[in-house]
Amino acid sequence: MINEQYKAMLGAKSVIRELSEYATARGAEIGYENVFDFSLGNPSVPCTKSYTEAVINMHETMDPMALHGYSPSLTIPSVRQSVADSLNRRFGMNYKMDHIFMTTGAAGAIAHALRAVTKPGDEVLTFAPYFPEYGPYVSGTGAVLKVVPANTVDFQINFDAFEEMLNENVMAVLINTPNNPSGIAYSTVTIEKLASVLKRKQEEYGHDIFLISDEPYREIVFEGADAPYPSRFYDNTLSCYSFSKSLSLPGERIGYVAVNPACTDADLLVPIMAQISRGTGHNCPSSSVQLAVAKVIDDTSDLSVYETNMNLLYDALTRLGFEVVKPGGTFYIFPKALEEDAVAFCMKAKKYDLILVPSNSFGVEGYFRMAYCIDTEKVKRAIPALEKFVREEYGVNA
Repeated sequence: MINEQYKAMLGAKSVIRELSEYATARGAEIGYENVFDFSLGNPSVPCTKSYTEAVINMHETMDPMALHGYSPSLTIPSVRQSVADSLNRRFGMNYKMDHIFMTTGAAGAIAHALRAVTKPGDEVLTFAPYFPEYGPYVSGTGAVLKVVPANTVDFQINFDAFEEMLNENVMAVLINTPNNPSGIAYSTVTIEKLASVLKRKQEEYGHDIFLISDEPYREIVFEGADAPYPSRFYDNTLSCYSFSKSLSLPGERIGYVAVNPACTDADLLVPIMAQISRGTGHNCPSSSVQLAVAKVIDDTSDLSVYETNMNLLYDALTRLGFEVVKPGGTFYIFPKALEEDAVAFCMKAKKYDLILVPSNSFGVEGYFRMAYCIDTEKVKRAIPALEKFVREEYGVNA
């Protein structure tokens, strides 16, 4: 018989994907330019010219056997060295090639990191609001995900609830900064306090607690935001990264795990991840894509449009009376809905061709997410639709 676990997952489709599919269907009716689709976090700026040129050059000049051959099980050494060198330059770390493992995006990185440091029955803590796919990432390992309630004042960590939930079964803590969906970057004060709590609890429990840091939005940080590199503050940190946002390459599915050289068994974790790949059929990301990103390792696309869009929406939302914490990065904003039922709020917005994502699946009630990785011109046109929506449905005037 078929696997009942995965069969059950068919009935729990992603709300975000369902809304995106609705937006596409509605666009076929009225023209997609008239649908203000804030559902899906798909980068809206082109990949860098340098990446395109690197790919063309490799295909024209490299030995096809070297370009298209199997990647080593530990992934390509020269690429791993390029990643290590970049992180050391940028963040004052001392990574070696042996601490880097290339993966299929941040999702693949998290999946490997979780399997490397947990076993079935262990607990993993994360903080609301959180990316809903963390659920299947963790359950697929046999571990149990538990969610620390949100601090809705500023969306930094709710430390009181965190310490209440910490127990000797917790083997890993999963963070996402800058954060999807709130757009908030955990501050230096927050990361320092988190590191202090984890160090204290490691001593109390007599075992390691690994910090798995999900960082696909690391390069999308806005002016004035405090967005430290977590591995600088806590030895047992596994940094999970994706080039999807920095280079606008989501479809290429390329990222990595960077194992803090100071962590427990640092020299064993990458070989362990190679064995995890062997057991899960991951078998390394594309060789040519690994080689290409290594050639443009410190480049980014022009990410400035996201801050422009954020400021337009933040100003409009606050003018309309929404409660919203100003994002420090990413391309998401997370306002409080104008009624307690966020799903009802977002369903009403659909009548105005505003596609908003209710906060329920992110572990918080009463909020909604807007992914503003769309053209600035469309953001500007969405604001009158937003004004009409709140005026007609909630009696709010601009």
